[in-house]
Amino acid sequence: MRAAIFTGINELGLDTVAKPTAGPGEVLVRIKAAALNHRDLWIKGGQYAGLKFPLIPGSDGAGVVHEVGSDVDPTWRDQHVIINPALDWGHHERAQEPKFSILGLPRNGTLAEYVAVPATQLAPKPPHLSWEEAAALPLAGLTAYRALFSRAQLQAHEKVLITGIGAGTALFALQFAVAAGAVPFVTSSSPEKLERARSLGARHGTLYTNHGWAKDFADQYGSFDVIIDSAGGPGFADLVDLAAVGGRIAFFGATRGNPHDLPLRKLFWKQISLLGTTMGSPADFKAMTDFVTAKAIHPIISEVVPLDRAAAAFEVMERGGQFGKIVLSIG
Repeated sequence: MRAAIFTGINELGLDTVAKPTAGPGEVLVRIKAAALNHRDLWIKGGQYAGLKFPLIPGSDGAGVVHEVGSDVDPTWRDQHVIINPALDWGHHERAQEPKFSILGLPRNGTLAEYVAVPATQLAPKPPHLSWEEAAALPLAGLTAYRALFSRAQLQAHEKVLITGIGAGTALFALQFAVAAGAVPFVTSSSPEKLERARSLGARHGTLYTNHGWAKDFADQYGSFDVIIDSAGGPGFADLVDLAAVGGRIAFFGATRGNPHDLPLRKLFWKQISLLGTTMGSPADFKAMTDFVTAKAIHPIISEVVPLDRAAAAFEVMERGGQFGKIVLSIG
């Protein structure tokens, strides 16, 4: 089979490798489309724990069940599915257990014509989605859903601020918030991305690159019940200022590093909850796919490229030029 393969740090190529087989409790999925995440970039650049090479990257995928292993319900064969990339979550909803891992490291991922995964990771493809849209959904959709609903407990009519709009997870958070009847606001470094976010239902947006943006935004629009962030860094203190009394800040990344300081007095006086969140449980994944189906949500796709142009797709993500998910067409 054809696959995109990391052979070392910043070494990505396309090669022909042996097709995997479905072991006990597993299925073999013929991948129709796969999608990139920033996690794939960090692995490529050697910035992720537990690196191993060679490796087929990719956490997001959708396709057709080609083969079932022993102890797997044979009716899965030929079913159209999406793959939950959160492996071995564990037994508790509150957090993942030590065996938890993500498809695409250490286990080979979805940037290939076939991938073998545990049958427990399958979910029916939402019927209203194309293969490309379905492939865009799993990791970012799961992360956004858990952050908004399982952790921050977002309710209808609450004001939610989503930072860094344009990335896949932030866009899902915007779409989910709109569908839930919340009132979403966004930030970005790009006026074009702010305008596109407004077309998707964002009430207002601002450039976080502007000096004093947080105070100006608060003066115009007040405080926020829920804030969703993946950047961290020195700007995190601004989010504390923007949070309402009793507000919740859910965060799942630190692309700008750790905050220089945390204003603890503001946090306890305003009774703000800081909620770390990572991926999601099997229950979160089912709830997310049910929500997407019930609300007829279509993932935002930046572009679709064939598997043999995987290197070009990575370059687009490295430039940060995408609005939505970058998808690779495979099957």
